Amino acid sequence: MARTSRSRPTDGELEILKVLWDKGPSGLSAICTALRLSRPVATTTVATMLRLMQEKGLVDRIKASRGSVYAARVSREAASTKLLRRLMDLIFDGSAGRLVAHMVETETLTDRDRAEIRRLLDEDDARAAALPRSRTKKVGKP
Repeated sequence: MARTSRSRPTDGELEILKVLWDKGPSGLSAICTALRLSRPVATTTVATMLRLMQEKGLVDRIKASRGSVYAARVSREAASTKLLRRLMDLIFDGSAGRLVAHMVETETLTDRDRAEIRRLLDEDDARAAALPRSRTKKVGKP
C-alpha cells in the first residue's frame, strides 16, 4: 500500500522521536545509546533515519560545536493524536467508542487503565458542566 503522508513517522522513526521527547534535544551518540537499551542499532542507520526525518519535518538538526543536536519538531501529543485518529479511521470507522469497546471486549484494559479512563471522563464531564455553552462536536472545518 502506498504511503499517503510523508510526515507520518515509521515505527523506527517513532522510536527515535520517543528518545527525543523523553531526553530533549540530543546528539547522535546519545540517541543511539538510548535506542540500544532495547535493541541493537547501527550508528549509520540512525544517522540516515535522522536525515530522512529532517526531510520529513519530524526533527530539526542544530549544528553544535561537536557535531549536531537533533530535536523533535513534532510534539508527542500531535503525533499520538494523528496516529490514533488514523487507527480509528482505518480500523474502527472513525469511532472512539468502537476502539474502547474493542479494548474492553478483548480484555486489553487493566484495572488501572479502567480507573484512569473513568477519572479522565469524570474530569472532562466536570469541565463541560462548568462551561456556559453546550459542548457539541463540530462538523467540518471552520
